[in-house]
Amino acid sequence: MSPVSAGFLQLLALAGALALVYVPFGDYMARVYSSKRHLRAEKWLYRAIGADPDAEMTWFAYLRAVLAFSAVGVLFLYLLQRLQGVLPGSLGFSSVDPAQSFDTAVSFVTNTDWQSYYGEQTMGHVVQTAGLAVQNFVSAAVGMAVAVALVRGFARSRSGELGNFWSDLVRGTLRVLVPVAAVAAVILVACGVIQNFSGVHEVGQFMGGSQAWNGGAVASQEAVKELGTNGGGYFNANSAHPFENPTPFTDLFEVFLILVIPFSLTRTFGVLVGSVRQGYAILAAMGAIWLGFTALMMGTEFAHHGPALQAAGGAMEGKEVRFGVGGSSIFAVATTLTSTGAVNSFHSSFTGLGGGVAMLGMMLGEIAPGGAGSGLYGILIMAVIAVFLAGLMVGRTPEYLGKKIGAREMKLAAAYILVTPALVLVFTAASMALPTPPHSMLDSGAHGFSEVLYAFTSAANNNGSAFAGLNADTDWFNTMTGLAMLLGRFLPMVFVLALAGSLAGQSPTPVTAGTLRTEKPLFTGLLVSAILVITGLTYFPALALGPLAEGLA
Repeated sequence: MSPVSAGFLQLLALAGALALVYVPFGDYMARVYSSKRHLRAEKWLYRAIGADPDAEMTWFAYLRAVLAFSAVGVLFLYLLQRLQGVLPGSLGFSSVDPAQSFDTAVSFVTNTDWQSYYGEQTMGHVVQTAGLAVQNFVSAAVGMAVAVALVRGFARSRSGELGNFWSDLVRGTLRVLVPVAAVAAVILVACGVIQNFSGVHEVGQFMGGSQAWNGGAVASQEAVKELGTNGGGYFNANSAHPFENPTPFTDLFEVFLILVIPFSLTRTFGVLVGSVRQGYAILAAMGAIWLGFTALMMGTEFAHHGPALQAAGGAMEGKEVRFGVGGSSIFAVATTLTSTGAVNSFHSSFTGLGGGVAMLGMMLGEIAPGGAGSGLYGILIMAVIAVFLAGLMVGRTPEYLGKKIGAREMKLAAAYILVTPALVLVFTAASMALPTPPHSMLDSGAHGFSEVLYAFTSAANNNGSAFAGLNADTDWFNTMTGLAMLLGRFLPMVFVLALAGSLAGQSPTPVTAGTLRTEKPLFTGLLVSAILVITGLTYFPALALGPLAEGLA
């Protein structure tokens, strides 16, 4: 079988698996977030934190709870790293320095999981399990809670209330993420992913020396890192490491975990707003972009220019032989079109245009299908903008799901789509203009610029992957990427929740003959076009200096 055929069959199997679970899993999450019943374990947690799970919150109260919970998470994870040297199970590793502790704490709390360190040489078992793994669960649950709050904004009328953050957080964690991750971890262990608490030990003899490896609870963290679109791994090689991702089956299974919640949440959205066809329209837009980007990535990486690439069957530099070009391309697109950032290959070694495809996937806002929760609320913001553009074309006041999109709503949506590009471009420009940051670049020219642009695109979009030639473990990059992650996560949430509150306070608008049918293919096409055009206009100059210049050279 040719490598191209193998890649196509992997993509077909993945799409089939996602389609199989779409309806039951999406319906299950809708029941989770609309249920009035609290489980016993949930009641214990509510009592422990002093929260009333049945108290409705306005958008501002919901936002305060999100920010307070996240601030406590950053502080706890920062202190855990700073105290690692005196904690049991540290594997002899010293405490992490302040700049890297800040960067890592922000990274995992914001669902970015950007890692400017070697995981197997820096973090002990306590920090990995009690710190990083816990944040993999709750940071994903925060994103899902905010998405559900926005959906309630569309579904509710004349209330201004969006539910209860603490209830949404706990249910998302205990009823969705924990059980699915537990099953996934068992499957990964059965397929060869390690799960232990062993110390550092030497493995074999290599060129007169030995190589040291430490074990860890890898399978359990791998499961939630992919399921929650987190991406931070135990090892520096991430999902290219055989302890994390040993076989082509585990590789495809991990891609399935990355995509299953973001895609299935469109069904949850349709159920909660009372029209599953609206969910299918959003799903179609996500699916069209995902398939298009996957085909584009495969095309660039399978292009045979020169005898070496012809002999290898594609651009194999930086890719694992056990995954090949097809598996690496599918994984790279899935991880950059979501906020996962896990890697099974070296993105910096992709062809110039292939690296540009990965970068552009993040620049879309990671909405096809996006992160756990963040993808849904991101594409719903784009749907609001698409409806507004359609209204301008026909001279009508735009409406979406029975809610009028007025000046306030458009200002909030516009602020949402502007904040992340501003962070990416300003921080990239500052890094290239100052004398010291460019010294971190492994390469000069277009590829070196791409390393810096990719880093801030990844950080501001809460992705976490990197063009790994960049030495990001410096005070500048640790601090600046930390700020980009914080602002890129929480500023958009402010606008999302404010928009949700504005929509929830409106009275429903009846459907008339002039109402745009947003469940139709015409609207899906308009939505996809709006996403691509807005992103292209925003980032084309920067892309032209980096991956386009390299790919066309």
